[in-house]
Amino acid sequence: MDFSLSAKTSQYAAKLQAFMDSDVFPSEAIYEKQREELAAAGKPHGLPPVVEELKKKARALGLWNLFLPHSHNPEHGLSVTEYATLAEITGWSPELAPEAINCAAPDTGNMELLDMFATEEQKKTWLEPLLDGRIRSAFAMTEPDVASSDARNIRTSITTDGNDFVINGTKWWTTGAMDERCQILIVMGKTNPEADDHHQQSMVLVPMNTPGVKVERNLTVFGYVDQHGHAEVSFTNVRVPKTNLLGAQGEGFALAQARLGPGRIHHCMRAIGMAERALSLMIKRTVSREAFGKELVKQGVIQEWIAQARIDIEQARLLVLKAAWMIDTVGAKGARKEIAAIKVAVPQMAERIIDHAIQSYGGAGVSQDTPLASLYAGMRTLRIVDGPDEVHIRDIARLEIKPYLS
Repeated sequence: MDFSLSAKTSQYAAKLQAFMDSDVFPSEAIYEKQREELAAAGKPHGLPPVVEELKKKARALGLWNLFLPHSHNPEHGLSVTEYATLAEITGWSPELAPEAINCAAPDTGNMELLDMFATEEQKKTWLEPLLDGRIRSAFAMTEPDVASSDARNIRTSITTDGNDFVINGTKWWTTGAMDERCQILIVMGKTNPEADDHHQQSMVLVPMNTPGVKVERNLTVFGYVDQHGHAEVSFTNVRVPKTNLLGAQGEGFALAQARLGPGRIHHCMRAIGMAERALSLMIKRTVSREAFGKELVKQGVIQEWIAQARIDIEQARLLVLKAAWMIDTVGAKGARKEIAAIKVAVPQMAERIIDHAIQSYGGAGVSQDTPLASLYAGMRTLRIVDGPDEVHIRDIARLEIKPYLS
């Protein structure tokens, strides 16, 4: 394993870092102000104009759609390992940077699914405008009435009626569905209830404006209202043509697994970027404040936090890069244990560092005067997103035990 940056990655990283410093970080306060103004005008999910300005600048710089693996994206030609470094840089400003370069979830995972499994017509209708940044999308899998950590539990029904599918059910945590630009949902439901557990589900493309699709409410995250929203969506006799099937019928579970491999690398590397920013903020704060006769940074407990943070970040980054390298070399299935491990280790690590940074700021740390409270809410939530810690721990244990049982 060689994690030194290729010449191409180094160029992108330098260009992206310069863009972060000159445009993204100065835009954060503007973004917050514009969000407040939109919320006051009754549009809590309206798009702050600064986002589109950043997208135009990023695209002009060639910082666009960098997430797509090299096998699908000849223009950039980045491997999962190479993109990981860029994802970490965007994690320093998670609200703005990923979307500015058209590398924001859930669109990234949805675009990968469409790229791998969509028909040419589906790609033309949905993938092209997503890659162009003209529309947004959402992924509807999680449900309120079942333990969605086990995707086999989903109850949403997708039945056949002539040349149509008819969808009934309720989804929630459908991230992005509140955004006015969201035009397409990828909905997972049961098409083959009599099949074995892993072949009952299918994915179907459902335009947001389809009759019977209703956004019931937005779900907040620790009280925060996300700009794109986390929607509860009901489907009542929603009818779409069978040509809207994504991939093969009964293969929804397999598609969901294919979607999650690279996506977990993206999430975890952005989380490392968030941890790095929290550590930087903690050091700047403790250098500038004095208590009990000396600077906070000279207090033993603070020095322990700082040193342990550096150790933990470096360990986590190496584990994520190993997982990314394995996806590139043996595929996501071969990297299953490593992917599960990073999904547990990285959010816990970043959550701990952000928590210490908050503590070092005192009251300011939980206020809107720093990004730390928002980072903490996002990181605590990441321990549930894409499967809770406990599910991944169970998978790792099973994979470790398996050779001893054969």
